[in-house]
Amino acid sequence: MALNLHKDLKLYYSIKEVAEMFGLNESTLRYWETEFPYLKPKTSGPNKVRQYSAKDIEQIKLIHNLVKVRGFKLAAAKKMINANRDGADRSADVLSRLISVRDDLVALKHQLDGLQ
Repeated sequence: MALNLHKDLKLYYSIKEVAEMFGLNESTLRYWETEFPYLKPKTSGPNKVRQYSAKDIEQIKLIHNLVKVRGFKLAAAKKMINANRDGADRSADVLSRLISVRDDLVALKHQLDGLQ
């Protein structure tokens, strides 16, 4: 069996780490947990410390795409996710890929500009 070098070895992320990933406040993530019932991170210990899994982060990526990137209101984002879950997921994936391609092209342009 081949070793998957690209697999993320970390199973859970703190609320602070997830907030930094998306450029959000921790309070925004806590609020989204109340608005989107399928976003339920694992809690542990007496202080109920949130632990976000890769699945939770995918949910947050979808919500972030709809609300922060595309400008949907929370109610519209919930409606879109509930009505067309697969389409919303694909849309978020396509947008993520396009952003990645754009970043690669910008880096390539900077390299080419440096050769002149």
